[in-house]
Amino acid sequence: MSGFFSFGIGMLLASATLCLFRIGRGPTPPDRAVAIDILGTLVVGFCCMLCLATGLDYLMNIAIAWALVSFIGTIALAKHLEGRTFDD
Repeated sequence: MSGFFSFGIGMLLASATLCLFRIGRGPTPPDRAVAIDILGTLVVGFCCMLCLATGLDYLMNIAIAWALVSFIGTIALAKHLEGRTFDD
């Protein structure tokens, strides 16, 4: 089972590297917003993999909280890029 975790962590790291590249070189702001959202999802994946590997329950709570904050941030960024205010 150790091979599964090392493969999973390796794939998550490779995906995070590609997302960071897209955030830095994204041609448009929506591309950067999608990459930031995917990076938040990858952080949740890291927390879940660490929770499975170590058995520490609080890591799953961190993953859930991170997912909620990432969702709210994505909605706020989408409204900002659309040109609307938070009252609309």
